[in-house]
Amino acid sequence: MKQLPISIHGARKGDVRSQFAALCYRVRDGKVQVLLITSRNAKRWIVPKGWPMNAKTPAAAAEQEAWEEAGVQGQVTGGCLGVYSYAKDMGDGEILPVVAMVYPVKVKATLDDYPEVGQRRRKWVSRKKATRMVMEPELARLIRDFDPRGGHRIA
Repeated sequence: MKQLPISIHGARKGDVRSQFAALCYRVRDGKVQVLLITSRNAKRWIVPKGWPMNAKTPAAAAEQEAWEEAGVQGQVTGGCLGVYSYAKDMGDGEILPVVAMVYPVKVKATLDDYPEVGQRRRKWVSRKKATRMVMEPELARLIRDFDPRGGHRIA
């Protein structure tokens, strides 16, 4: 898979922040489905993601974000699938350039009671539909090319 160029939205390298994201998935009737959630403010369709956490690996941080933002109980099943970039609106007029590392999380269960339950919606969709729902082209490509049935592609 060819990696798309990363956009740092006009920032200097030192200004770019890192996040860890969870591509939550399941296989139903032989078809891969991914879980998308809405962002808190803009209500765009995204994957769970968040800032680095003290004493947690990037994969463990992705699992933690999947729980907090989507109620997912699951486990990372491979290494980083790739990265995507986006501009994070901090809500105070500040826009931060962010590069998110994406980890595959196999979903065992989704619970109805989780930390951000009232702040987001979640939806299971096909990979094809998910690529049309997310705004970031690099994330769309990672979702499109992801297939846990045939091994993960590493960017």
